[in-house]
Amino acid sequence: MNNTSIEELLSTDGATEPVVSRRDFVKGGVSGAAAISLTAMASKASAQVAYTDDYGPIAPVNDDTTGLPLIALPEGFSYKTFGWRGQPMVDGNLTPGGHDGMGVVASKGSRIALVRNHELTNSSIRMNCPAEYNPAVAGGTSNLIFDALSGQWIASYASLTGTIRNCAGGKTPWGSWLTCEETTATNNGYNHGWVFDIPGFGAATAQPIKAMGRFSHEACAVDPVSDYIYETEDARPSAFYQFRPNQPNNPSAGGSLYALKVVGIDDFVFGDGSSYPSFANGTSWDVEWVLADDPEALDGRVFNSAPGRASFSRGEGCWYDSGKIFFVSTDGGAARQGQVYVYDPRRETLTMIFESTGSSDIGNTTADNPDNIAVSPRGGILMCEDGGSPCRLRGLTPTGGSFIFAENVINLSAGDIAHADFELNASGNIIDNVNPGNYVGQEWAGADFHNEWLFVNIQTPGITFAITGPWNKGAL
Repeated sequence: MNNTSIEELLSTDGATEPVVSRRDFVKGGVSGAAAISLTAMASKASAQVAYTDDYGPIAPVNDDTTGLPLIALPEGFSYKTFGWRGQPMVDGNLTPGGHDGMGVVASKGSRIALVRNHELTNSSIRMNCPAEYNPAVAGGTSNLIFDALSGQWIASYASLTGTIRNCAGGKTPWGSWLTCEETTATNNGYNHGWVFDIPGFGAATAQPIKAMGRFSHEACAVDPVSDYIYETEDARPSAFYQFRPNQPNNPSAGGSLYALKVVGIDDFVFGDGSSYPSFANGTSWDVEWVLADDPEALDGRVFNSAPGRASFSRGEGCWYDSGKIFFVSTDGGAARQGQVYVYDPRRETLTMIFESTGSSDIGNTTADNPDNIAVSPRGGILMCEDGGSPCRLRGLTPTGGSFIFAENVINLSAGDIAHADFELNASGNIIDNVNPGNYVGQEWAGADFHNEWLFVNIQTPGITFAITGPWNKGAL
């Protein structure tokens, strides 16, 4: 850590840029990089790839920050933790728990800004910051600064508070993070269930973007070609939404909300909480969009105001890459263990590219309720599991299979925590409010790649990881 001030971190002076990779702004087709990626598989391309499906066996690896063996990784990979629950931030706040969705959204030179969700309603740790929506609740976001050149964590600070269950969200082409409330609660006279826009650098506001809908939000993804924003809904049943803003790069200026519909079939069921159809990998449907005419529904059932819309079971992770939108139905499919879909806005098609056959470790077609997803700079898809013990990060292969990339092995004794306190204290960051216990079944969330780094969270006890290693040896 250094003496970076909160004023410096909030400043938008200097060369502040949105963080977008060369894969993000593909206009008019699939890029050459995508031709060897899973996006090519989604469009049924037959590219020859020059990587293996996985990185080999995994084993526990000691954290470079604390010295503790927190996660298992393939040979050659290492990691640094930061932002533990209870770790002091540069603005005087303690870091809350409930680490969930997260994205790398902006940069100043080699320093990159991440925005991280805290999926909380109430907590013994509540952040204080000027951007406050409802003073009675404790959810929100914090920003983290990482130097991608030196590979060092720099600082963190509170950016939004007073929201409920900030679950996932999505990064934007204008250098911010759309954080989503996974609730439709009314608390202390405030309606919840909104999306808020949080800049990577600069001060946020606590103004909800009501035109994007009031429902149990999960994640979203921005298509930089059309400026449309796609949203998932964590409910049974749920819709897959498309928000058409009135102004580019400014969803706060309003717009119209639509839901996906299968052409020629009203109320098509991909999953709805009582029916869980199974589809072969590569199954495709022609789709269109129907207006949701009650986006601010008091009951949170915007779904019901879009006639003929298709239904999914628990829409979760959502990601834009190379002209396509990937999203997850976390308990979809006959095994109720998860599906991954890709929407092609140029062709107006929806394709299912992965359906988990079960939660078993045996075989390469399994995943245990994938939740957040991310596409790597090399085109591989990473899934964060929200089920099973231990919880894992899984990669998807170009043939529609899966492999284990990382495993949660956090089992902390009181002595471990004391050791971690000592290690972190050397740089002025003592963790507090972390209890001894076995956390191996706690979910992964908030994955995002930036160059040679993968950033990801484990929700409880609340830890952020920066992972690096020989990515080019495998499918990620």
